[in-house]
Amino acid sequence: MVAALASAADASPTIMTWNVGGTQRKAIVYAPSFAPNAKAPIIFAFHGFGDTNENFQGVALQEAWPEAIVVYPQGLNRGGAALPGWQTEKGGDEDRDLLFVDTVLASLRGKYKIDEARIYATGFSNGAVFTYLLWAERPNVFAAFAAVAGRLGTSVLPVVPKPFLQVGGKKDGNIRFALQEQAMDTARRVDGVSSGESCGRNCMLYPSASGTPVMTVIHEGGHEWPDGTSQRIAKFFQKYPSAH
Repeated sequence: MVAALASAADASPTIMTWNVGGTQRKAIVYAPSFAPNAKAPIIFAFHGFGDTNENFQGVALQEAWPEAIVVYPQGLNRGGAALPGWQTEKGGDEDRDLLFVDTVLASLRGKYKIDEARIYATGFSNGAVFTYLLWAERPNVFAAFAAVAGRLGTSVLPVVPKPFLQVGGKKDGNIRFALQEQAMDTARRVDGVSSGESCGRNCMLYPSASGTPVMTVIHEGGHEWPDGTSQRIAKFFQKYPSAH
């Protein structure tokens, strides 16, 4: 689980619900602060295993990018522990979470004016693993992705280059750092980047001539959403709209 690191934005969020395959699903949705006729970006933010969207909204992406629609979906119970989380492989849990994202996005398109070139996904821990699955299974929907303390699902392999940011802790006791490094290596390989350059403390940027860079932030901590991560993610997403 991740601790709530910041208070929610002043704007009151909306709790939205949908019926997906006969199951009620829900999400906390922060409306954007923008001119009524402007198109809004969307950020999907997926909590970790055992957490809730009510708690995870404390990462305050809505404050880091107030012009965006920020969606905090709620996972369903999975596994023997009966704790909420997300599917990690294609076909897992009957693809209920991929279908959930499809349903939410279709609904938001009917409610808001969406900037189709600026739809993004991020997640923490199990939510980051699901973010990698979205990269593999919905690459043409999302402009860029960000994973915090995540790894690849066993059978998950993205093939479409996309801008990608990963934050990882060397002392992570939940998802071994070696697995996070494998995910970073995969992201660099898919995006066709190799040589990196410093982008600040603990940060490396691997530029891409085709506009699909990889940024890695490797810190000395554990399984956490470090201070400043939401701001870093928002800034990264703002730089990289979809090319189509």
